[in-house]
Amino acid sequence: MPGEGDNPLLQYIIKNPEAFAHNLARAVEQAGRAAAAYMKPREEGKARDELADELAHVFKTLAQVGDYWMRDPQRAVEAQTKLWTGYMEIWNRSLKRMAGEAAEPAFKPDPRDKRFQDPEWNENRFFDLLKQMYLATSQWAEEIVDRAEGLDEHTRHKAEFFMRQITSALAPSNFLLTNPELLRETMSSHGENLVRGLRMMAEDIAAGGGDLRIRQASPGTFKVGENLATTPGKVVYQNEVCQVLQYEPSTETVLKRPLLIVPPWINKFYILDLNPEKSFIRWAVSQGHTVFVISWVNPDQRQSEKSFEHYMREGILTALDVIEQATGERQANTIGYCVGGTLLSVTLAYCAAVGDDRIKSATLFTTQVDFKYAGDLKVFVDEEQIRVIEERMKEKGYLEGKKMASAFNMLRSNDLIWPYFINNYMKGKEPFPFDLLYWNSDSTRMPAANHSYYLRNCYLDNKLTRGEMELAGMKLDLKKVKIPVYNLAAREDHIAPARSVFEGSKYFGGPVQYVLAGSGHIAGVVNPASKPKYQYWTDGPVKGTLEEWIAKATENPGTWWPHWQTWVSGLAPETVKARKPGGRKLKPIEDAPGSYVKVRA
Repeated sequence: MPGEGDNPLLQYIIKNPEAFAHNLARAVEQAGRAAAAYMKPREEGKARDELADELAHVFKTLAQVGDYWMRDPQRAVEAQTKLWTGYMEIWNRSLKRMAGEAAEPAFKPDPRDKRFQDPEWNENRFFDLLKQMYLATSQWAEEIVDRAEGLDEHTRHKAEFFMRQITSALAPSNFLLTNPELLRETMSSHGENLVRGLRMMAEDIAAGGGDLRIRQASPGTFKVGENLATTPGKVVYQNEVCQVLQYEPSTETVLKRPLLIVPPWINKFYILDLNPEKSFIRWAVSQGHTVFVISWVNPDQRQSEKSFEHYMREGILTALDVIEQATGERQANTIGYCVGGTLLSVTLAYCAAVGDDRIKSATLFTTQVDFKYAGDLKVFVDEEQIRVIEERMKEKGYLEGKKMASAFNMLRSNDLIWPYFINNYMKGKEPFPFDLLYWNSDSTRMPAANHSYYLRNCYLDNKLTRGEMELAGMKLDLKKVKIPVYNLAAREDHIAPARSVFEGSKYFGGPVQYVLAGSGHIAGVVNPASKPKYQYWTDGPVKGTLEEWIAKATENPGTWWPHWQTWVSGLAPETVKARKPGGRKLKPIEDAPGSYVKVRA
């Protein structure tokens, strides 16, 4: 008689019915806890159901696609025929395999698709058939959107994005009974994995205030100030908008011109100071920079009226005052990251308009100033959606951090949502302790006035590069910005696409050094000199298209960090004796990373 290992189907059989039944009862109990965690904030009026409104918007958009295909019966038949032709091809090839004939799959996943890596997706005929039916359907659905005519550009973009979200959510890998790995895990553990998973789900719904906050890193593994953001320094100033940090020198002499880093307020600054090995801040200090960093407040209702102008005046311009008090230097080099770089660019245009010449260079990390090619985040921005966001922000004075976190995660749902859903709640396993993903889940709120201005003036109306943006009573013109700019893009960036950053480079009035890093929005920037993972491209002229630029540019191995250091130190190479935080005029308030960054949303 063949052994159990000779029959692959036996791995999907319940081996201990009693233990399985016991764990199934426990799983139902944990599901009840999850439901209670969801309902309690709603019964207490602390949370509201917004899913219906969001789904209505999705269906309204996709209905326009359906309308195109259903208006013409011939088109509708053509679409259905194409789908069923794909199904029949899969079935015919499956029959050949069952008859012992060699047959290549009719549909294959992308080699980079990690969802179907388990051998059973290919070796088991049932799961192989399921996989191919899914791939055929999802490809057909996305093609239906792509081929629909008569849609405006924004509606088509939204329809493509929503369809990708739907097809990703409906993948057979996301369901217990259609994922061979999950079935094996459930059978081998007698359902214990479901108990653990539903317990974590209940905890994560409670932590999300009634909404599922998918954990991407083990809770308790990381702590800001202990094993994250540990570069020595002091908070030398604070107000209602930010704290200003100055870091301890690690060299005997430093560059005379200080360096101010303006991080995004949509995330926290310690992405540039994750750990000693990955820390750009620590590395910049080691290169002889006197580094100052703005740590934005995690706002609540008290900051509801803080606008873009307040963040410019009480953030960047005030930080320049602090730098002069701490070092005696009036001039500074600056770095802006993501929306921090957008604010920095706006500030440069404002300074050019009023004659403030304190900023002598600007480095922009994955920053957009022109939003014509702003990527998938534009699907969340139109007049109707902004009005809904503004109405919600009026209730508390801010946008909940989880809203922005969800939007960013949806840009890469097959990397940042569904793998964790499967691992956490179906396998019942804690996520791998990864500092980058802990930072990613450490979300921040957005003050109402600031966020509304940003969405309308940048994403919706693209006013900055049109010369139509007004701030503090001044009309802003980037062509008046004559200082040197180092503009870093990331080739696989989903948030600030490389093309968008490239086009934005053309609007500055001074010399622009455009540099293209490998990887994406975070890894392209945080590519440490000690262990670089990705390459970068330089030296192509900022003209023509991005593709033309890449064709003429030079590919360089390793990180762009030393290349930037050569550029920025060459602008003002004079050195002075190293400076202590605060100098003689400012008394340090507390140790870095400060208290503002530790406030959780």
